[in-house]
Amino acid sequence: MGHRVLIALGSNYHQAVHLQWAAQRLSAFVSNLQFSRTLWTEDVKGSGQMYMNQLAKGTTTYSRVKVEHLLKETEMLSGRTKQQVTIDLDLMLYDDERYHLRDWPHPYIQQLIDDVI
Repeated sequence: MGHRVLIALGSNYHQAVHLQWAAQRLSAFVSNLQFSRTLWTEDVKGSGQMYMNQLAKGTTTYSRVKVEHLLKETEMLSGRTKQQVTIDLDLMLYDDERYHLRDWPHPYIQQLIDDVI
């Protein structure tokens, strides 16, 4: 039996391409993947850049630490920089434990969560 995970995906550079690429990478270590619709938002830090956001839900046999490592590795492989967020992957939920607590109230999370929960 696997661990339930919820992952937030975001990109501000070649957004659709990078979300699709990240989805393929996630499928290597997350089973039963379900994706929310995508949603355009302005950068929550006020830079004016537009992000495409999405949530992914699934199960994994990996530990939380391993999943977080794989997410950060995927970000690095995408060529992410501070200016060009090719992909941002945040583990929001692992089993019943919530992470990135500051992000949960963001409107885009609240709008997309109904698509996958």
